Amino acid sequence: MTEQHFDIAIIGAGPGGYSTALRAAELGKSVALIERDATVGGTCLNRGCIPSKALLTAAHQVESARMAKRTGINIEIQSIDFGRLRDFRTSTVETMTRGLAGLLAHRGVTVFHGEAALRDGHTVQVAPAGGAAQVTRSVKAGVEEPVDDTLAIHADDIVLATGSRPMPLPGNPFSGALIDSTQALEQNTFPSNAVIIGAGAVALEFASLWNAAGSDVTLLIRKDRVLSSWERRASMTLTRELKRRGVNIVPRTKVTHVDIGVNLGATVHYTQNGSSEERTAYGEVVLAAIGRLPNTDADWFTSNGIVLDERGYVETDEYGRTNVPSIWALGDITAGHALAHRAFEQGIVIAESIAGLDPKPVLEETVPQVVFSFPEAACVGLTFDEAKSRDDIVDPKETAYPMLSNSRMLMSGEGGSMTIVSGAYTSDPETELVLGVHIVSPIASDLIAEAEQLVGNHVPLADAARLIHPHPTFSEALGEGLLKADGRPLHTR
Repeated sequence: MTEQHFDIAIIGAGPGGYSTALRAAELGKSVALIERDATVGGTCLNRGCIPSKALLTAAHQVESARMAKRTGINIEIQSIDFGRLRDFRTSTVETMTRGLAGLLAHRGVTVFHGEAALRDGHTVQVAPAGGAAQVTRSVKAGVEEPVDDTLAIHADDIVLATGSRPMPLPGNPFSGALIDSTQALEQNTFPSNAVIIGAGAVALEFASLWNAAGSDVTLLIRKDRVLSSWERRASMTLTRELKRRGVNIVPRTKVTHVDIGVNLGATVHYTQNGSSEERTAYGEVVLAAIGRLPNTDADWFTSNGIVLDERGYVETDEYGRTNVPSIWALGDITAGHALAHRAFEQGIVIAESIAGLDPKPVLEETVPQVVFSFPEAACVGLTFDEAKSRDDIVDPKETAYPMLSNSRMLMSGEGGSMTIVSGAYTSDPETELVLGVHIVSPIASDLIAEAEQLVGNHVPLADAARLIHPHPTFSEALGEGLLKADGRPLHTR
């Protein structure tokens, strides 16, 4: 068995793992990054964020062509070249993963490909993964060398970043036409009709993608609206807009089971509105997008005494420390928003904490959430109900801005909404702050970045409302919304 020592060993090369590695190397630490897949980047780069957005980028072209008719421009969509679309998706992923591998090499991070297991608080044992005969090591980007059939990596600190996986329906494992998000991305054609079970980001993005491409999409949701945990106006607006585009949304459903067809397709059996009457929905494919499970079921989590909560998430303090000294955890295996950008910041915080710096911890309420649906939805901070329930907030209020007052929004032909939540903390009751922003609109994913700065930096509402936004832009809607919240509306009442 080969043995090597590093300052930090990281299990998992997804966004949380590789951001920790990059920042720690920047701070002069020797870093081992261990990944069982053939490429770095984790679910986000390989099977999630990047390939799905590549497909959504293509779907936007279809959507734009269809919307052009209302402006007097007639465009005919003849067909979709699925071969070229597949190449666009895969080449985008390959470019990103190669770039990441090059960056890791440039920073001096040693990447090991193999199956990792925590042996004790300072040792990771690595075995060959995926049928390989040996563990491999990469110091230079794209240049792998065999190490041994077993490797022991000793480290002063160990970071767990093992990620998550799609959650199956109870009693219905993924099989045949009942697919998860990874399998949905690997489809080389779009289904003629599909059933999607779920109301979160993954479900809504695939509903938008397949609907734009001409698929007949049925969306089965448990509540009366999509994104039911979001601010009510935003979730109701997005529900309405998806219906307007032709997505068949069936509310208040409970899936009982799924029949997998002998040849093609699957039939979903469900009840609605608490009734015992069974209904069915057939799809060429059925996508179950009901959430993800943390990858913490390996025996070595419990054998090393790492405390997990009742849902299987690793318990940590606000800096990522677990209950076991020298072991840290981040990303999808910790409770909170399962988002790549949250994991990025967690990785930076952990790396800086290990290096002896004094970083600020990640605050969940300042993590922006984005759904790349048609139209997009994004939010950051508190909802009005959340602000009202807080003992440390006084005089919370919500301000609804009518999005069609914005000229660019009007030109787009889209529907949307914006809600701004404001209020003061009991520690400074005279200063009203921006506490939350909730948007449904084109490019909401970009607009939310400014809102995150306002919420995260505790910017007073009066100061935020005085910031000038260029005219005419979508961003002007946020500026005018802030003016309205501050009691000084301009183009609205």
